[in-house]
Amino acid sequence: MKDAGRSHRGLLKRGPFDGEERTTTRVQLEMPPQAMERLQKLKEKTEAASYAEVIRNALRLYEALIGEAERGAEFAIRNPDGQTVPYKIFV
Repeated sequence: MKDAGRSHRGLLKRGPFDGEERTTTRVQLEMPPQAMERLQKLKEKTEAASYAEVIRNALRLYEALIGEAERGAEFAIRNPDGQTVPYKIFV
């Protein structure tokens, strides 16, 4: 069994299966107080276990939206009154 250690690609950590390793990379962010407050509120609203989980989910969503926009999709929101209105995500 290998010990978890550092590699040039990031941190090696034990995977869910015996002997399996997964690679992660530590990222340090500097955020202004307002951005940190937004991150904290999103963590609470989504009941995420960590800030990293919030950021991973945000990246997945952002990537999906970019992909749809690249394919020519347009975005809309249905208001609580049932009216559908265009939503400009990327201006």
